Amino acid sequence: MTTDISTRPASTLTALIEPLTIPPTDEPMPGWHQSLGKGAAGVALLHAERAHAGLGDWVTVHTWLTTVISAGLSSGPDAGLFFGAPAASYAIHTAAAGEPGRYRRALDTLDDAVATMTVDRLDQAHARIDRGDLPATTEFDLITGLTGIGALLLRRDPGGRLLREVLTYLVRLTEPLPYRGATLPGWWTYLSPRNRVTPDFAEGHGNLGMAHGITGPLALLALAARAGALVDGQAAAIRRICTFLTDWRQPHDETPWWPQWLTVDASGRLRPGQQTPGRPSWCYGTSGIARALQLAGITLHDVALLDTAEDAMAACLTTPGPLGLMVDNSLCHGWAGLLQVAARFAADARTPCVAEHLAELVGRLLSGSGPDGSPPGLLEGDAGVVLALHTAAHGAPVSGWDACMLLA
Repeated sequence: MTTDISTRPASTLTALIEPLTIPPTDEPMPGWHQSLGKGAAGVALLHAERAHAGLGDWVTVHTWLTTVISAGLSSGPDAGLFFGAPAASYAIHTAAAGEPGRYRRALDTLDDAVATMTVDRLDQAHARIDRGDLPATTEFDLITGLTGIGALLLRRDPGGRLLREVLTYLVRLTEPLPYRGATLPGWWTYLSPRNRVTPDFAEGHGNLGMAHGITGPLALLALAARAGALVDGQAAAIRRICTFLTDWRQPHDETPWWPQWLTVDASGRLRPGQQTPGRPSWCYGTSGIARALQLAGITLHDVALLDTAEDAMAACLTTPGPLGLMVDNSLCHGWAGLLQVAARFAADARTPCVAEHLAELVGRLLSGSGPDGSPPGLLEGDAGVVLALHTAAHGAPVSGWDACMLLA
């Protein structure tokens, strides 16, 4: 499905791409070269997609990938899908899409590094569950945790043992966890949403978002099932998360939405962290949750779940209040992300309720605010904006670059 974006002068779109063609000689910030979200690895996705579509050249792709691996890659605690060795592997694999021999030596080396860190993290995670402790969000989330590693493995080796081990862990993560005399969801974290121990989140929180919460594991479990990567308990885990999300769907003037997170009140009961709808962003908002529920509904052949997903997605595209909270163009929490989610959602939807809003979303993106001065990148910079516009103009990505968002 494509959308006409001819309302934007070609020179203006070119102006977004031109600054991203030559990597800077000095890193704008430490680790920029190995960042998928904010740095060179993410910009490389833009050029890989354009080259695969016949709109860009492979010399530019190679230049950016050389920058990615130019200054060492982390495989330590800070590494994940969006930083370090996994980020580099994802970018290089995306560039090599459809040509298994391309960059094989680099990918083999990165596969070894990713495998070592994944096994270590899985061991730590299972030991933590055995102790009955609550996790840090970074243990399991998409940005830094094992869900993100699983998204990479689903691309690199969808039939592999290591992916199945990650899925097995995620199944276990969804199981209720006895904690201090109560029973909490297994993914309830002891930290605040800013990954800190703070008095206002003394009992931690349960994050519902795609980027840092349980929606990321849901999307990965569903996408893996669609790809034929199955483990014991996977369907039950998908159902468990869906039931939880359905139970916590909030009504607001008959518009379904979800809080970004849950907390525990003085009586030990779970409660929404917000009382009114937030922006319908990919990272935390209704759009990302709706897409994950749609993927789960497809996997489970659940018509009621598909109805829930379509109702929520359609509502978040037509409700002025939440849309008014969208203040930038970014892929993470702005118009580009909402457009990318909507495009993927519309391709699988049973009704035109989302597709009929794609042109409007393109218009909002084209007229929205520009970058905030942060270094060029995927999640918050112009690389993500151009990729979302590319999808609108040319259809589903040839390279599958948005798999890092767990949209497809």
